[in-house]
Amino acid sequence: MEPLLTDMSVPGILGALVLLGVVTPLRASVLPNIVFILTDDQDVELNGQDPIVKTRELIAARGMTFTHMYVSSPLCCPSRSSILTGKYVHNHHGINNSVSGGCSSPEWQQMNEVAAFPVYLKKQGYSTFFAGKYLNQYGFPQTGGVKHVPPGWDWWVGLVGNSVYYNYTLSINGTAEKHGDVYERDYLTDVIHRRGQEFLEMQSRDSLSPFFMMLSTPACHDPFTPAPQYNSTFSDARAPRGGSFNLHAEDKHWLIQQALTPMPDDTIEYIDTTFRNRWRTLQSLDDMVEGVVKTLDTKGMLDNTYIFFSSDNGFHLGQFSMPYDKRQAYEFDVKVPLMVRGPGISKDVVISDSVLNIDLAPTFLELAGATPPASMDGMSLLPILNGTKDPSVPFRVQFLTEHSGVGSDSVPNCPQYNGQGMMVCKMHCVCQDSRNNTYTCLRYRSNSVDYKYCEFEDDNVSTDDSPTEVTMETKRFQELYDLKKDRYELTNIVHQASPEILAVLKTNLNEMKICTGDSCHGANSHHIR
Repeated sequence: MEPLLTDMSVPGILGALVLLGVVTPLRASVLPNIVFILTDDQDVELNGQDPIVKTRELIAARGMTFTHMYVSSPLCCPSRSSILTGKYVHNHHGINNSVSGGCSSPEWQQMNEVAAFPVYLKKQGYSTFFAGKYLNQYGFPQTGGVKHVPPGWDWWVGLVGNSVYYNYTLSINGTAEKHGDVYERDYLTDVIHRRGQEFLEMQSRDSLSPFFMMLSTPACHDPFTPAPQYNSTFSDARAPRGGSFNLHAEDKHWLIQQALTPMPDDTIEYIDTTFRNRWRTLQSLDDMVEGVVKTLDTKGMLDNTYIFFSSDNGFHLGQFSMPYDKRQAYEFDVKVPLMVRGPGISKDVVISDSVLNIDLAPTFLELAGATPPASMDGMSLLPILNGTKDPSVPFRVQFLTEHSGVGSDSVPNCPQYNGQGMMVCKMHCVCQDSRNNTYTCLRYRSNSVDYKYCEFEDDNVSTDDSPTEVTMETKRFQELYDLKKDRYELTNIVHQASPEILAVLKTNLNEMKICTGDSCHGANSHHIR
């Protein structure tokens, strides 16, 4: 695979940086390599890490596992935009998976893509490689087509559109490459794996230029197509039945209460089949991780390489009787894996601090010797990785989750929802999104308390038994959970909570909704005693 531009070759750009005094030869030689492996829709709460045995052995057991890694939004494009920019959704404005919603739109490219983390890595002399799913609307004519190669990437193997496993188009450094349905040639996870191996084979432990490689796989997103050799694995597995599985939502926002409970038999059968196939798709991902680690080791580069493993959002399968999807405010959709190994990281360490996908970009930049720009809302994980953070002080106390619901006036095969702004209506017309599924949530998690407070743009206002005056301020459905006592978020305590606690959560949420940069870190927020 040829680099995108000959004048951007590794020796050329590094030499120029050295001559300009931006990077010294000594500094360039000691900067670490970074590998970032990103999965699609991989949950934590439904045991989504169980099938990736080799990944857990090669990354988690040799480094750190973060048990409270969260995303800024439980939807692909907004979350991926946050990963790239280090910003909350209200600051990067990629609010959903549509072009009109800022997903890889020309405006997003002009305002945010030019300041994404790979651009800064290039300034540090890094050789950069990307393969796989980028943003859901990437590569289409209205977003620049396959000729558009996002700035900062030397080698570009970008999937046009959303995750699939067969029958797709890749942009290879700006040129279209079509793939069909032959496993040996076209299975996308394996293609990403092979392209990544080609890039690694070109690297040398003695090179002056470090590299950043991002592998973004379709696993375990729908259509949940396993490689043929894994078609019958996990044949006895079924979706977890505990927690909120097959329970009807009590005192939750309108969309969740439309689910059918108990779920019909065919819905549960579909859920179990989907659960098995999601695990099966992850087997090829597990093989990819093993291959990458082996190549790094063989070439003598493993000891100077950080490997990050994470996902863009979680997933649900029957929780609160919602058949399958993401987009909800609850743990199963917003919590994702994060494992990290690399130079100086202790082995088999479990970290319980709250960390976010917006923390990845500033972390990559600090590892590369750069100062993250002030526009980034996230915080570098370097103090955790190198063991300098005070373990008695939380890394962060509060953070934000944002989702902009979408809906349509016409719902195919579900006429009862026409005109109600519903979307993603699946088994027995149980809809997974709607216009009033638009919300912001504040998670407040200290050493002593753990609250999640959400406000939905839903005029079905939550009320207790006492009549109250409904104003524009109260025209938001509110949910509050004490996750220390209620980890499955079964009981909405917004009407039982202390007025003082609720006031702090509301104030902090309003401040976080407009935060930028350092103000998003919550250092000056109001505290719950």
